[in-house]
Amino acid sequence: MPAVVLVTGASRGIGRGIAVHLAEEGYSVAINYAGNLEAARETASLCESAKKTDAQRFHIVQADIGSKEDRQKLFNETLEGLGRVDALVNNAGIAPKVRADITETTEESFDELMHVNLNGPFFLTQRVVNYWLGEKPEPLLSTGFKIIFISSISSTAVSINRPEYCISKAGLSMVNQLWAVRLAEEGIQVMELRPGIMETDMTSGVKEKYDKLLADGIVPQKRWGQTKDVALGVSAILDGKFPFSTGDSIYVDGGLNISRL
Repeated sequence: MPAVVLVTGASRGIGRGIAVHLAEEGYSVAINYAGNLEAARETASLCESAKKTDAQRFHIVQADIGSKEDRQKLFNETLEGLGRVDALVNNAGIAPKVRADITETTEESFDELMHVNLNGPFFLTQRVVNYWLGEKPEPLLSTGFKIIFISSISSTAVSINRPEYCISKAGLSMVNQLWAVRLAEEGIQVMELRPGIMETDMTSGVKEKYDKLLADGIVPQKRWGQTKDVALGVSAILDGKFPFSTGDSIYVDGGLNISRL
């Protein structure tokens, strides 16, 4: 039986890239989406085409991870559909509807991003962890259960026209460390991936701006990050390629985080 990975926000962008790559690697995947069922079905179709064995299954679950009730629904329907959870990839996240200077940030936008980008991953992780610790299922991953947080370069890099996004991702980095310390003695590894400038629908509206910045060398590797770049990091963690690491933050950004003169 293949190990089951729950990927939040898997209908598009980085989440879709992760789901499809995991299908290629032989995992079953719970494909969470918030509102775009058609996109989620497309992800599932791509996973079916990419799967390694006939035993793999791909289960779609609608849930807004910013909602307490929806998080419970996501967990329940994943267990009902796939029978277990061996790893959780907290990928779902949103950007502000309007990029506004910090002097104009609204409480509504701030609260919305905190609910989805920070509260959601924290409490969904809590639900999954309590299942592992309480029910004590045997992990199908040879290196034990895994929690992965997909944060952002914005956890440390300031963007004054989307402060609520930066704050939510900085908070997620602390969430990663908190769970890592709590779960280390349980043999559960917790890791964070920090993507940089990624070519997804979230950045489509600022593509021209970043094309110029990339050409000017803001990223040493001088290219957009691709969803596969992040997906490869996820599979490396699931495969146990970092056995003596937990709570670490791995940049997937082409060197963007490096301080340069």
